[in-house]
Amino acid sequence: MAKIAVVYYSSTGHVHQLALAVQAGAEEAGAEVRLRRAAELAPEEVIRSQDAWHEHYLATKDSVAEATNDDLEWADGLAFGTPTRYGLPTAQLKQFIDQTGPLWGAGKLNGKLATSFTSAQTTHGGLESTILALNNVFYHWGAIIVPPGYADPIQFETGTPYGTSHVSGGGGEIPESTLKSAHFQGKRLAEYAAKLGG
Repeated sequence: MAKIAVVYYSSTGHVHQLALAVQAGAEEAGAEVRLRRAAELAPEEVIRSQDAWHEHYLATKDSVAEATNDDLEWADGLAFGTPTRYGLPTAQLKQFIDQTGPLWGAGKLNGKLATSFTSAQTTHGGLESTILALNNVFYHWGAIIVPPGYADPIQFETGTPYGTSHVSGGGGEIPESTLKSAHFQGKRLAEYAAKLGG
């Protein structure tokens, strides 16, 4: 059975929903999954100043465990999710990544499978560049990147071969096609992790 760690940061909940879909896809493929969130860095008064951020923070701070290096060492496959910040991953996820040096130095991230997903406020708000920035981390780790590509018909509908991407600016619910894309991405990661001996 493959072991998959879905590690994400979400401020208002969009990336959290994508992470749940990735988790469901990996579980459908028979994987054991750990859903983990990056620790919040923003001051509480800033979080409280935005209703959606505060509501999501309260809804998940006690129900989703914070990610640790142990989760990465445990996993065969890694799925990282983040909103974009100026076309880059959030500081919260980046701080978690910056603490993986001991694992990297010991070669414990080498050969793990990895994939990434994101959300941005606008259509051209850095979706692809954020995923590519996360991939830079995977290159340094020696991880094997598993993109969704166009390996399923849903990918032609969403048009996101790099990794599931959601444009959150219009408000409302995440489109079903985007959630299906995230589900497929998690399933694909787990299937390849199992094939490679997870």
